Amino acid sequence: MIGFLEFFVLVIIVSASGVMAPGPLFTANLVYGVQQGIKSGIKMAIGHAIVELPLVILLGIGVFSLESFPEFRTTITIFGAITLFVFAAIQIKTLFKKIKPNEFSSKQGPLITGILLSALNPFFIIWWLTIGFKLISDAMMIWSFVGILIVFVLHIWMDFVWLGAVSYLASKSKKILSNKNYKIIMGLLSMMLIYFGITFIVDIFH
Repeated sequence: MIGFLEFFVLVIIVSASGVMAPGPLFTANLVYGVQQGIKSGIKMAIGHAIVELPLVILLGIGVFSLESFPEFRTTITIFGAITLFVFAAIQIKTLFKKIKPNEFSSKQGPLITGILLSALNPFFIIWWLTIGFKLISDAMMIWSFVGILIVFVLHIWMDFVWLGAVSYLASKSKKILSNKNYKIIMGLLSMMLIYFGITFIVDIFH
C-alpha cells in the first residue's frame, strides 16, 4: 500500500498540471499582481479554495458528477466565457484613462475574481472530475473519508505558493515599466482573457 510520503509526492507532481497551467486565473492574477502585489495572489488563492474545497468534498462523497448534471458543463462554460469577456472589457476600458500603473484598479477584487474564474472555468471542473477524482479515490482507499481532506490540503498549498509568487513577481515589474508599456502589457493580458473566453465557447461544440 502506498505510504503518505509517496502519496504526497504523487499529489504534487499531478497537481502541477492544474496549478501551474496558464489559464484565466493565472492571467487575472498577473493583472492584480501588478497592481497589488503578493496580497492579491493570496486573495485569489483564497477565492479559488472557496470553490475547490466543496467541489473536492462533493467528489469524495459521490454527489457530484457530469452524469448527474448533463447540462452542467455547457452552463458553466457559457457563464465562464461571459465572465472573462466582462473582466477583459473592464481592463480595456481602464486603459483609456489617464492613470499611472499604481493607480490602476478593477471593479471587482481578486477574492471575487478568484471565486468566479474557478467556479466558471470548465477546464478546472473537468480536471477535478478526471485527474483530481483519481487522486481522491486513491486517498479514500487508504484513509477513508479523511483522504478527501488530505488531498485538498496537499493540493491547495501549491495554489497559494504559485499564485502568491506570480503576483509578487508581477508587482516588481511596474517599477521598470513606463505608463505606455504598462498599458500595452495590460492590454495583452486582456486579449489573453478574451482568447480564453473564446476557447470556452469553442469547447462547447467539441
